[in-house]
Formats: sequence, C-alpha cells, structure tokens
Amino acid sequence: MHQRLILQNLPRPHKKDLIEETYWLCDTLGLSSGRDIDNLSTQIILKILENLSGNDGISSEDLGSLLEISQGRVNHHLRNLSRSGMIYRDRRLIHLRGRSLRDSIREIRRDANRIFDELESVADEIDGIIGISGKSEERSLVIRMKSGIMVQK
Repeated sequence: MHQRLILQNLPRPHKKDLIEETYWLCDTLGLSSGRDIDNLSTQIILKILENLSGNDGISSEDLGSLLEISQGRVNHHLRNLSRSGMIYRDRRLIHLRGRSLRDSIREIRRDANRIFDELESVADEIDGIIGISGKSEERSLVIRMKSGIMVQK
C-alpha cells in the first residue's frame, strides 16, 4: 500500500485546548484537507483517542453511530487516515498506530525519514548520471528530449 504524507507549517493554537490542538495536529498532517469540510478525519481521531483507554480499538460501525454519518463516509476517511499512517485496522477494529498520539507521530516521522532517505539516494544517482554533485562546482546543461536526457558539459 502506498503511504501519503502531507506536512503543512501552520501556526499552533495560542491556548491549550484538546479540541483546538487536535484540529491543529490533523490540519498540520493534512488529514482534514480537501473535501473534508466537516473535519470528519479529525473527529474520527478524537473518537479513537477517547476510546484508547479501553485499548480494544473501535469499529467503523461505532464510529459511524457516534458521529452520525454513513458507513461509506466513515470508511472513506478511515482509508485516508490509514494511508497517512495514523491508524490501522485489525480485523474489524480501528486502532491508533502507536499506543498514544505521540507514538503515532513518531511512527509517521520514521516513515518520512525512510522516504527522504530513498529520495536522497535516487537524487544522488540522478546527479551521478547527469554528472553533477553537491561537491563539484562544475555544472552541466541538461536537456530533456523525448528520447531521454542529453547532458552537455
């Protein structure tokens, strides 16, 4: 499964408030962007957090009942939250990825680091093919053509 990470640098709420800070966290992670005008992703995270004390997870049916939304809408948002790495499904139950919200964020950070490590490696390979590196002052002219890339020094 592909993972989608979105990070936005948004100003943190001035006052310490569970709801406002949770909304900020979800907005910063891009979980409640796009067509999620009702911020259902954030509301789902809040319901999962409320249910953490039982540590048994929560079903998508229960989330739908608690939020008074259709099962289809719940599942749509659960897929997006799962793709972001915030939650996972275990049989019929939904769980936060870590034992806490902080643990979940740490897991997402590790995911991001792995992605950036891979990006850096591929960028280094491309630089090598083109004949440039971060260490050298020599520059090459790169021309993209239908048949591929042409490098002129």
